[in-house]
Amino acid sequence: MRRPNSVAALTEFGRVRLSKSFFMRDFLFSDIAAIHGFPNVPDDPDLAVAAGRRLCEELLEPIQDRFGRIAIRSAFRSAKVNGFGNAQQKAGKAGYNCANNAANLAGHIWDKRDEAGNMGATACIVVPSVWDRFQAEGDWRKLAWWIHDHLPYSDMEFFPRYWAFNIQWREQPVRRIYSFAKPRGILTRPGMPNFAGSHEAEWRALFD
Repeated sequence: MRRPNSVAALTEFGRVRLSKSFFMRDFLFSDIAAIHGFPNVPDDPDLAVAAGRRLCEELLEPIQDRFGRIAIRSAFRSAKVNGFGNAQQKAGKAGYNCANNAANLAGHIWDKRDEAGNMGATACIVVPSVWDRFQAEGDWRKLAWWIHDHLPYSDMEFFPRYWAFNIQWREQPVRRIYSFAKPRGILTRPGMPNFAGSHEAEWRALFD
């Protein structure tokens, strides 16, 4: 598949179905691209589609099936868009929350493998049904532990507003959860005492 370079080609690319509920178009919007006039399209559409399908089928669809409609805050970024966002962040500009390109390969940059050769994709999502019921400090951990126990994520990062979080699918998953919401820091990762076993006591309230 060639890189979309016309309105017709981008329209057709947006119609690529990634899973039962999601199409490529759902993941292409970028505030940075919209404001600064960058085309947010992949250099390697086939890789972006392959990674996006795994993200949707293995992570986003199961979350949506269990908790209702999810909202996509940010997802695919071209290397150009992400690199620009990172430069603006380093310059102290508000609203540009992008890690550098090397850190985002197989993350928000779906169409490039990471330095170990792994394919991957990240989306920042909100689960409104969880936020509407659980807004006390630390309540984001309920959803984090449910995903940890049930789904093959690689990395999650939670944020204070609406408990939005980055969720990554990647070959050779890391299995790490970090939060910028209180209590801030690493919730779990391989080697920590709380990593293995069932965490049902932590997430059971989601279904009471």
